[in-house]
Amino acid sequence: MADDYLVRIGKLIRDARQHRGWTQTQLAEALGTSQSAVNRIERGNQNISLEMIARIGEALDSEIVSLGYAGPMHLRVVGGRHLSGSIDVKTSKNACVALLCASLLNSGRTVLRRVARIEEVYRLLEVLNSIGVRTRWINDGVDLEIVPPAELDLAAIDAEAARRTRSIIMFLGPLLHRLDRFMLPYAGGCDLGTRTVEPHMIALRRFGLDIAATEGQYHAVVDRAVAPDRPIVLTERGDTVTENALLAAARHDGTTVIRNASSNYMVQDLCFFLEALGVKVDGIGTTTLTVHGVPKIDVDVDYSPSEDPVEAMSLVAAAVVTESELTVRRVPIEFLEIELAVLEEMGLDHDRTPEYFADNGRTRLVDLTVRPSKLEAPIDKIHPMPFPGLNIDNVPFFAAIAAVAQGQTLIHDWVYDNRAIYLTDLNRLGGRLQLLDPHRVLVEGPTRWRAAEMMCPPALRPAVVVLLAMMAAEGTSVLRNVYVINRGYEDLAERLNSIGAQIEIFRDI
Repeated sequence: MADDYLVRIGKLIRDARQHRGWTQTQLAEALGTSQSAVNRIERGNQNISLEMIARIGEALDSEIVSLGYAGPMHLRVVGGRHLSGSIDVKTSKNACVALLCASLLNSGRTVLRRVARIEEVYRLLEVLNSIGVRTRWINDGVDLEIVPPAELDLAAIDAEAARRTRSIIMFLGPLLHRLDRFMLPYAGGCDLGTRTVEPHMIALRRFGLDIAATEGQYHAVVDRAVAPDRPIVLTERGDTVTENALLAAARHDGTTVIRNASSNYMVQDLCFFLEALGVKVDGIGTTTLTVHGVPKIDVDVDYSPSEDPVEAMSLVAAAVVTESELTVRRVPIEFLEIELAVLEEMGLDHDRTPEYFADNGRTRLVDLTVRPSKLEAPIDKIHPMPFPGLNIDNVPFFAAIAAVAQGQTLIHDWVYDNRAIYLTDLNRLGGRLQLLDPHRVLVEGPTRWRAAEMMCPPALRPAVVVLLAMMAAEGTSVLRNVYVINRGYEDLAERLNSIGAQIEIFRDI
């Protein structure tokens, strides 16, 4: 029995290492041991202490086993089933994390309605609680109440939780108004290659924030004499960069113009929330935002973030890949129109209801019914663009969709360094994807999916794509260590089961 556990742990370590893109030698160097020792561990031929397992998990940023609480979560998927009925889209993960960061602007009580109960939100709540912010779930755990302290205790910050989320970088904008000096741990999150924080620094320097990155920390110093004296031009039209600039501008006593701003869904939700705080924002939905800052914000605010267009795309893709008829309700149509236009070109049979407003009174929603369709590969390549183009986070779903279409589809995921590589995990489920370079994948369809057991990719959207393919594959598949899915989706397995999927959650160590 002990030998069996060593083999199983070794396999988990090997899979985690391979998904990180490391060789045995690289892992050995990180652990201060030899390549031969790593080889023996992965083959199950060497006794391994709990301390070593924890060190390996930390080096690979992967929860190999867990001590003191339940172990890694896995999914067992019985595929080949058709989905049916209807399902509601949850609120936006990316909007919710931005609003949690934005709550630091307010000295009053903030209530956020129908907050996504996901790991990314939990990590931010752990960070907020550690620095003195009081949070509690209210109304049967549906809504979230946030009350900040008079003074934040940054010295007590939960560094481990902070390093497990990229969203921590959006603390910079609010904190520069509250503290002259502070430190934040490096941002973590998905393994998508190097994503520079320099665009954030360029924007925030205009508000007097200077950052030195040393020893795993951002060391921040604020010069109160510095303020924007001309429009801020963002060097990339990124969502979190725009949000950080907005958060900094919100309490700047004056008018700030932000150009080359993202107009994506989470940015719009943040703008709507800032308006609820009393900050006027002109140009919402465009690439030029004018923020009329308020130096002190102390209001009790109640806000409902809108639905998540990426989750909506996930559910549409689930219906397409499993050849099902499914109604996806509360779809934020403004942020899915390009995707639907591409799917129409490919031959998707669907219809939609008249538009109605989300609970925030601003975002336009529809109910979308998708039917089984005979799809053809699109003539043009699939590639993301800043809004109103095809959403960057929706590109991976087209890998699974293209795999069930007739013909060849070129997917060019130019934004992230590694994400296209993870899409080739579909080959283990019967897909025919050829990696042309780190950013381009050629997908050949149609696919006869087959069941498999595999490690969850360390990037959120490719992980969900693998799950969708497993749902389409006849037989029983296993997807191991799905923490990354829980970072971005609330109760995804249970919700898919409610519309006909058969997915079992289990833990084996």
